[in-house]
Amino acid sequence: MDRPTTGGFVKTPGWLDWYEGPSQPHFQLPPGAVDAHCHVFGPGERFPYAPERKYTPCDASKEQLFALRDHLGFARNVIVQATCHGADNRALVDACVASGGRARGVATVRRSVTDAELQALHSAGVRGVRFNFVKRLVDFTPKDELLEIAQRIAPLGWHVVVYFEAQDLPELWDFFTALPTVVVVDHMGRPDVRKPLDGPEFGLFVRLLREHPNIWTKVSCPERLSVSGPPALPGRCGPNQPPYADVIPFARHLVQTFPDRVLWGTDWPHPNLKDHMPDDGLLVDVIPHIAPTPELQRKLLVDNPMRLYWPDEVQGG
Repeated sequence: MDRPTTGGFVKTPGWLDWYEGPSQPHFQLPPGAVDAHCHVFGPGERFPYAPERKYTPCDASKEQLFALRDHLGFARNVIVQATCHGADNRALVDACVASGGRARGVATVRRSVTDAELQALHSAGVRGVRFNFVKRLVDFTPKDELLEIAQRIAPLGWHVVVYFEAQDLPELWDFFTALPTVVVVDHMGRPDVRKPLDGPEFGLFVRLLREHPNIWTKVSCPERLSVSGPPALPGRCGPNQPPYADVIPFARHLVQTFPDRVLWGTDWPHPNLKDHMPDDGLLVDVIPHIAPTPELQRKLLVDNPMRLYWPDEVQGG
């Protein structure tokens, strides 16, 4: 099925639409599980895509996201602002408000954002900002501007989400370690899984977390990192042949080493994939391979995201 992009926008050529009719996961998520990394796109006719975007997706609405949440067995979502919307957070805010408290947001803001605008985002459910350093996705923003934003959101109790490529960590190290908030790294810092688990590149990332207890990581997006698969598609993987087997040792090492600072998310609707679009139900079935015990699964999927995004409920309960 070719999914539409409304509002007069034209999808990027070769765009892969999100998976239709995902499987029911074999793995039963613990009660209260949080999909801690997902997106909404548009719909373009209501929430136009940003003029400065590097890609134009198919629409992926809040209703479709919440239907996937319920189908997979999640209780809550953390919706991350997609770069195709720039710093216009209206689609994100709309989804958070419509969730009835079951979604939190991670926004993109500019230096010009006002205190009143930050407060309005907070009231809507936003609890963090995202700084993207992946050059193919965004234009460069000066680090002094980003640091200023981080200092302004710190009093709100927000955190900073950072997205970067593994080879860029050495030059970003000093900036990341200077941030005054909790820092959450997207997708394990995008390791090259062809390189050894105990090699210097991934070792530097592990050292970042070991030396800086305010730094967390998402152990998500194996479909972006895998080289040898197999893909999360029906008939291509199974209980004895999990998808993206080459990524599992990296994610499992982080979950077992830093069990209180890891998060997991689907990354639905999986923007900018080139090879295949994963079945989200089969993606969920990767979780017990990276978090092999019920205790680790509960930390990864419930305790950690609740502590970061719904701390009032944790303290109250």
